[in-house]
Amino acid sequence: MIGPRELLRRWVRRSRVRSPWLVHFDCGGCNGCDIEILDALTPRHSAERFGVINVGDPRQGDVLVVTGPANRRNAAVLRRVYDQMAEPKAVVAVGSCAAHGGIFRGTPNILGGVGEIVPVDVFVSGCPPRPEKIMAGLIEAVPRL
Repeated sequence: MIGPRELLRRWVRRSRVRSPWLVHFDCGGCNGCDIEILDALTPRHSAERFGVINVGDPRQGDVLVVTGPANRRNAAVLRRVYDQMAEPKAVVAVGSCAAHGGIFRGTPNILGGVGEIVPVDVFVSGCPPRPEKIMAGLIEAVPRL
């Protein structure tokens, strides 16, 4: 017989897989990737059909979606947002800047990709990546929950 605690744990696990909640964090850059992420959430591409919801509170999020290169000014904030998210969680780095610093790599303020600050589960390549690739990256990150 399954106890109430295990039943609740199974229900939460199933809910997270069926409806991942995103926390979007912009580290900077040109905002091209941010526009494409918003396009993926609009009715045209409708990421909500997969249960994806964009939330503003890291404590409610399951997937951290990061755009732009990691820099000295926001590294501590990015780490804090990541630490506030409950386990299990996944990180998706969207775009070339989030992967390795992009065209900003080598400048004094840029540390590189967001993988220098937080562990990244899925990289979505492109500058900027198309909404279809972003949704594919999100779907790839869901089983890691």
